[in-house]
Amino acid sequence: MVPAQRRGTPAEARPDRAVGFLDRLLPRERRHRAPGPRIAVVTDTAAAIPADWAAAHAEYLRVLPMPVMIDGQIYTEGLDDVGTALAMALATGAPVKTSRPAPGAFQRAYESLAAAGFEQVYSLHLSKDLSGTVEAARWAAEQVQIPVTVVDTRTVGLAQGLAVMDAVLAAEAGRPAADVESAAGRAGGYGICFVVPSLEQLRKGGRIGTAASMFGTLLSVKPLLAIQEGRIGVREKVRTMPRALARLVEISREAADQAPAGARMAVHYFGNPDQAEELRAELESSSEGEVLCEPLPSVLAAHAGAGVLAVVVAPLPIDDDTAGDGSPAEASPGRPGPEPGDAESGT
Repeated sequence: MVPAQRRGTPAEARPDRAVGFLDRLLPRERRHRAPGPRIAVVTDTAAAIPADWAAAHAEYLRVLPMPVMIDGQIYTEGLDDVGTALAMALATGAPVKTSRPAPGAFQRAYESLAAAGFEQVYSLHLSKDLSGTVEAARWAAEQVQIPVTVVDTRTVGLAQGLAVMDAVLAAEAGRPAADVESAAGRAGGYGICFVVPSLEQLRKGGRIGTAASMFGTLLSVKPLLAIQEGRIGVREKVRTMPRALARLVEISREAADQAPAGARMAVHYFGNPDQAEELRAELESSSEGEVLCEPLPSVLAAHAGAGVLAVVVAPLPIDDDTAGDGSPAEASPGRPGPEPGDAESGT
């Protein structure tokens, strides 16, 4: 095992460091595939998978778009310019709603993968407490012949997406199904915290209670929010936005530093790329590899609102022996897998 190097050393001076997570996520055309079962991975756009990465791994990965309804018109993430329309709607107060992919879309995706010669599918989706996507996937899984394991990641954004990408890399490498499932199950151990200028969009979408929204508005409190047990919860209450951002950096660094093998980190934003870049730079010395900076998917930004900033902290497996060829780490028996009931077979 190559020990994970700690903070503050330039990447070029660390020839023996564990491969950074951006390095691991790049396509590897020369990767040799082990003779394991052909496994595909399905997810949704809430996972925030970078478009170029998804395209490079399209043989093994399907990303189902989640609809966003803006002022009565339906936009499809990944196909329409939903970001621009959403930004305008949030600025003008136009009604915004989101929906899950249709069960039929899941069924067609699973059937197309079976027709392409895959023998098994892992379908990883955002928390069932935030969306009906898991239920739609499970219904579809029961309609198809190919075995489908639906995983409720209990999270969103790149906390979900990093686990998806690791699962894809394991599948591409021909790893056993247990290794793919282990990679998928790590999502539940990834933290995501965020701050928003206003709680109004979360209140409108039913993601927080009216009392919490009023508390933040009337007292100028900017709570530090987090995904906790699959739901949005208040991590801490902070008086001002600058203090909330400073605390976001502090607790994110602490979480990364406490990870025995280090942690990958990512930043989400919507409508505020300059702030996101500043936040990314603040976190870079605490991340194993470059900090990924991605816009929050529109299906999530519709609820968080403009100006949101989020940080994902994804601890590396303790026995991460990632090879220089970009292969995913071996599954660690010490890492958490899906909780009972969070993954179920569709056959």
